Amino acid sequence: MQPSAFHLPRRERPVTMLRRFTALLLFALPVLAWSDGRLRAQVYDPSLPMAERIAAMQELTGLEPDEDRIYRVCIWDIFGRSGPIYAAAQDQRRKILQYGINVEMVPYTSESVMVEELKSGTCDAALMSGLRARLFNRYTGTLDSIGGFPEHDQMRLGLQLMADPRSADRMVSNGYVVMGIAPGGAAHVFVNDRSINTLAKASGKRVVVLDYDPTQAEMIAGVGATPVVADIVNAPNMFNTGVVDVLAAPLAAYEVLELHKGLEPDGGIIDLPLTHITMQLIGREEVIPNELAQFVREAFYQGFDEIISRIRMEEDKVPDKWWIDIPAGDRREYDALMQQARLELRDQGYYSADMLTLQRKIRCRADGAREECTDPVE
Repeated sequence: MQPSAFHLPRRERPVTMLRRFTALLLFALPVLAWSDGRLRAQVYDPSLPMAERIAAMQELTGLEPDEDRIYRVCIWDIFGRSGPIYAAAQDQRRKILQYGINVEMVPYTSESVMVEELKSGTCDAALMSGLRARLFNRYTGTLDSIGGFPEHDQMRLGLQLMADPRSADRMVSNGYVVMGIAPGGAAHVFVNDRSINTLAKASGKRVVVLDYDPTQAEMIAGVGATPVVADIVNAPNMFNTGVVDVLAAPLAAYEVLELHKGLEPDGGIIDLPLTHITMQLIGREEVIPNELAQFVREAFYQGFDEIISRIRMEEDKVPDKWWIDIPAGDRREYDALMQQARLELRDQGYYSADMLTLQRKIRCRADGAREECTDPVE
């Protein structure tokens, strides 16, 4: 009996079935890829209604609202539940809830312990200093670079770009995703002797450096000062008790950390920001997909003005008597020294070259007369 056109010999059927399956698979893969691409484009399109973007994210990632699924977000605040960072995080929590995410905020007074719990999976995400966040994402961690953003409006633009969907791919690194970045205000140099108003005069003085960052010790030793290792919690107390002569700290921390104790009677604050710092929410990518994190990044940026307002209220508590004026000529020297420090740290792989370039463009956009704008090296 001859086989019909629809019935092949038994020995040929497996081959034909395999071919048909392969053809079907080759056809389906582009369709699936197109579908994923379409959904991803909707997620990252800020012009669409949020409800439509959230629906696309859920279809793309398979995440659905689940009352039983609680995301554990760990918050570093040296004052625990009563601290200002934890309070601000609670405000963000209310915004995150609109995405159908049930979040439990857990305060930590030790940043190093919290970071280890993020690595172990105890925390699904953790809010930490930008300096510590560099360990997870070198690009966003470089936002806090020395002299990177002299003015808070420059930091505003930088954070706006970080929240833009076009930066989404940069937010993922080594299994972690940057979920949000908040401003922390200006960091200044506090000294217990007003005569220490230049880097040259810091020679021989004791300067706090953070225990998890050996590069800081190298920099301090490079200007002839003596680095004194401390963790971020103990450093202010070391300054207040006279163990060290110089401390770099957020200006907004003046009252809450009682830094006037370290300044009295003859100290002061250098009237030149060392940098503008950030707080960054870092999540585990296996738990928090980047598409979901995009919504959180946008929510963080939307809260910029509110956070800056709180920070300024704290910064305004610093009495005028503590300011040490830096002449224009010395400011240019400081700019050059900070630029040299950034270049050295870039070449060591500590700072992201791409972020340094972005920061230089933002600085030059604000002040095109800067020397670095005509002869860029970053």
